[in-house]
Amino acid sequence: MPPLTEDRIRNLAGFKGHRAPVVSLYLDVDGRRYRRPSDYEHELDRLIRQARSNGHGVEASPDLSRVEAYVRGGVDRKRTRGLAVFASGDDLWEVFDLPVTVRNQLVINSTPHIRQLETVRENGRRFAVLLADRQRARLFAFELGELAEHSERFDQLPRHEDDGGGLDRDHVHDRAANAAHQHLKRTAAAVFEVFREQPFDHLVVGAADELAHDLERELHPYLKERLAGRLSVPVTAKVDDVRVAALEVEHEVERSRQAAAVERLRAAVHSAAGLGLAGLDSVLAALGERRVETLIVSEGYEIEGWRCASCDVLARVGPACPACGAKMAKVDDVLEEAIEDALSQSCRVDVCTDNADLDVLGRVGALLRY
Repeated sequence: MPPLTEDRIRNLAGFKGHRAPVVSLYLDVDGRRYRRPSDYEHELDRLIRQARSNGHGVEASPDLSRVEAYVRGGVDRKRTRGLAVFASGDDLWEVFDLPVTVRNQLVINSTPHIRQLETVRENGRRFAVLLADRQRARLFAFELGELAEHSERFDQLPRHEDDGGGLDRDHVHDRAANAAHQHLKRTAAAVFEVFREQPFDHLVVGAADELAHDLERELHPYLKERLAGRLSVPVTAKVDDVRVAALEVEHEVERSRQAAAVERLRAAVHSAAGLGLAGLDSVLAALGERRVETLIVSEGYEIEGWRCASCDVLARVGPACPACGAKMAKVDDVLEEAIEDALSQSCRVDVCTDNADLDVLGRVGALLRY
């Protein structure tokens, strides 16, 4: 599967179903919850029945059948825990096999429903874990919570027995200390080579405190900028143990990043420059004026709204467009529409989870270009 990149999501967000509606399916296929394929297929049946009973599935019936056939054709669940499928006649067929779970959801609209996909991408930054002792080093690269790369090196330290007894132990100790230092330098250089070939966003170090300090000092400045914390995990740890421990650090990093984004928003809203907005009405108006640089939304915030058929502006209240006065059409989730508009305008989108400060600001805000 091609990587889940920002460009792929932006291209998807820009798609309009002119000849047929767009079917957007998110399906949890995690084997830990659904032991048999028939278990998640039952969830798919429920979603499709619900769409058809609501009258949304008539025009999309061929695509619903195609999506259903694809899922029933089998899913490789060794690495796939969530599916995202988008279909619209002959114009669109896009499948994302995700190594993380998603919320079961089926949406039929004129555009793809990409909020969950954007959340997965935002929370799925590539991060590396470096474990080291005085002789051994192991580097793991994780993407969307799954191991993407693994490399090891081992540098044997000199021992007193190796010199035939001709050197005193203090001299051997000095040689061992120098060898350990060289080992750390080589390790730091090797990590930078990996970074140059496959960049990562964060680096987590697992080593004894003194050793970790020496190792971090040897890192290239680019890597020092990406240090995200330390792990109390031995260099001999199993891959699954490393992944679990690293994910805890990564979740803390993501929570801190989201908190910093909301704090920037709060400061901008209350600044004299007026480059921050909070609340749905003002944010939608700024999107319509293409002034938004970063859109910040609370995960799970959904509300009905309106879109103008003439100038394409979004609004919370209709049916008359606040920009041009033309008649507007109702949309099921105006926040989803806003995210799609923001991505198509090359805005950054931050979807924040359980952030009380953002909730106080109205659950949505924007940092403005001007």
